[in-house]
Amino acid sequence: MAQTPSDRRLLLVHAHPDDETINNGATMAKYVAEGAHVTLITCTLGEEGEILVPEIEHLASHAEDGLGEHRIGELAAAMAELGVTDHRFLGGPGRFRDSGMVWDDNGGATAGDDVREDSFWRADLLEASDLLLQVIREIRPQVLITYDQYGGYGHPDHIQAHRVATYATALAAVPSYRTDLGEPWDIAKVYWAALSESRMRAMLRDVRASGDTETFEGMDPDGPLPPFITPDKLLSATIDGTAYGATKLTAMRAHASQIDMDSGYFSVSRRSAADSWGFEDYRLAKGTLGPVDAETGLESDLFAGLD
Repeated sequence: MAQTPSDRRLLLVHAHPDDETINNGATMAKYVAEGAHVTLITCTLGEEGEILVPEIEHLASHAEDGLGEHRIGELAAAMAELGVTDHRFLGGPGRFRDSGMVWDDNGGATAGDDVREDSFWRADLLEASDLLLQVIREIRPQVLITYDQYGGYGHPDHIQAHRVATYATALAAVPSYRTDLGEPWDIAKVYWAALSESRMRAMLRDVRASGDTETFEGMDPDGPLPPFITPDKLLSATIDGTAYGATKLTAMRAHASQIDMDSGYFSVSRRSAADSWGFEDYRLAKGTLGPVDAETGLESDLFAGLD
């Protein structure tokens, strides 16, 4: 029997509040609008995030340490914009703390020397995976979205989210594993969020043509790009969420402590919401590629082949 939109269940695993909207906001809004059940798991409260709003600088981790609680509200507001009603924190709010990050000599993020013992980076992999496994067996999603093995740009929490999602996916399908945590479930397709090289180069050309040399400083439209950019030949799917580009940008504004929509990278998106943010790219990490678009050679539906 063919699937109906209401039979579709999508699970996303992200590290901090705001990651989900930046990476997959249009995808989430599109599938919600089509009747799919969308579940978001956020692994930390983002307590160590850089605060971009002077009025709440007192909430920083080195001061009152109240940023995590504040970002719970930001995430709820963003999800309300996208229409996602099922959003949870892994193990409950505050179970795992934001690990923070520093920049390494190669321009990538990495763990610092003072990572706290209660941080997500130091979490026991099996313990964290079992918490996600319970959600998998409860929701029984056909599709899961998370990061690649590098976490996009090296942030330790992104890498840990990838590891937890990967391990939990494998364990959830084992009939004899933790029978107390629900019936086994094998997720049919796992995707890693990506960013198309060709689309990024086009955006860079637009930025440079406008006379802006500060946004994406040091990045040449025709030169080498950082590892969070994915060569088009490695992509498996592109979701056309241009109809939800404006919704995504509004949801991004809800994450005001972390996203400045009036300058730099994010201000570029305001000039062309559909082109910059409406399309979202993915790499298939588990499962079988479904029918593809004749022109692009990519899936246009993450549930392709599952109906």
